[in-house]
Amino acid sequence: MEFLANTTFWVAVAFAGFIGLILYFKAHKTIGAMLDERAASIEAQIEEAKNLRTEAENLLIEYQRKQRDAEREAEDMVAQAKDDAKIMADQARQELEALMRRRERGAAEKIAQAEANAVKEVKAAAVNIAVDAATSVLADAMKGKAGKALVDEAIADVESKLH
Repeated sequence: MEFLANTTFWVAVAFAGFIGLILYFKAHKTIGAMLDERAASIEAQIEEAKNLRTEAENLLIEYQRKQRDAEREAEDMVAQAKDDAKIMADQARQELEALMRRRERGAAEKIAQAEANAVKEVKAAAVNIAVDAATSVLADAMKGKAGKALVDEAIADVESKLH
């Protein structure tokens, strides 16, 4: 144990202790500052995470509201489309009925015209038959002396009227 009596040993121990104390205080401050920085960083991250969470919740609420609005709008659009389809169907039905009435009137007019033409044709045929009958009766009446007298009388009438 001679080294305990040696002054150089004790100077080295004192020097090492002194260096250790210096290092301890400086390291303690440095480590404390590092831990404080780390704590502040973690605190900032926690605060940022809270802000992000709040922002995400607000976005979620906004998107849910937008989704409800979009669903409501889609329902309104479907209801409007159904109403429009009913209106269009009613209009098409009315237009079809009007078209049918116009065609019916046209057909009735064609039928009436055909009837009028048929009546005219029947009258013309009746007139032709009457003329033929009259011609035949006159031709029979003009035969013989009586017919000759009528022709002579008609010629005399024409001569007197011409002069």
